[in-house]
Amino acid sequence: MKEEIKNLIEQAEKDLEVAKKNFDIEEYYISAFLCQQSMEKILKAYFIIAKGKSAGTTHSLIYLAKESDIPRQFYDFLGSLTPEFITTRYPDVAGDAPYKLYHKEKVEVYLKKSEELMKWIKNQISKQ
Repeated sequence: MKEEIKNLIEQAEKDLEVAKKNFDIEEYYISAFLCQQSMEKILKAYFIIAKGKSAGTTHSLIYLAKESDIPRQFYDFLGSLTPEFITTRYPDVAGDAPYKLYHKEKVEVYLKKSEELMKWIKNQISKQ
């Protein structure tokens, strides 16, 4: 496996691990951000495997998923998670301080779906 792919997978796993830790201490906005980062990295790793080239600088999780033939069942989740890389960090984008806007129920879904997609992708990679 290429070093770039391996590094993306390792960082995606670490981001998801730290997302869970931040969820446990009720830092939901950071947890949401790290879910997005985790999914972006694992999808970019899978994109490289599927396409044989880098995905570039895109942050669109839907684009990465479609181009890599990720099952459609994940598209709604990825569509809602994509903007979190900005919304979680910038009050002018969020309309308020981001830490005030995130709640347990929303981020719990992000974590659950992130874990499901991570598992699916890693299973596909292990078959190759």
